[in-house]
Amino acid sequence: MARARRGYKALKVALDGSIAGPSGNVVIYATSNRRHLLPEYMSENLETKHVGDEVHPGESVEEKISLSERFGLWISFYPFAQDDYLAAVAGWLASFGVGAPASAKEADARTREALQFALQRGSRSGRVAWQFAKLWAGQQALRRRS
Repeated sequence: MARARRGYKALKVALDGSIAGPSGNVVIYATSNRRHLLPEYMSENLETKHVGDEVHPGESVEEKISLSERFGLWISFYPFAQDDYLAAVAGWLASFGVGAPASAKEADARTREALQFALQRGSRSGRVAWQFAKLWAGQQALRRRS
């Protein structure tokens, strides 16, 4: 744990600069699919204080989270609006070689299934649109074979 603490403190200094000033020839890229770049320990959560209805995280948790503030860029993935999700589905289906529906009835069925698929997964996103399109394209290919 002490080793990890030294590592992220050094990273914070590298991002903010030091007495000598920031280096002009250093670029730092950090990516993560985790909310926080560092592990969280139960002992750190025990430092949390409750003051009335307010929750105050412990000092070690605050210090770790402050690392993310130094990057200055947050990318959030918000759910698609329904029309955007359906447009993504259509785009992915086209990329998989699935043409436009032959009839209004077929279009309605595909739209209904795409929306149900997203509802079952609790999300309308590009990833869910891709997963649905992959499934739909595969099902269409199997129907053509039989």
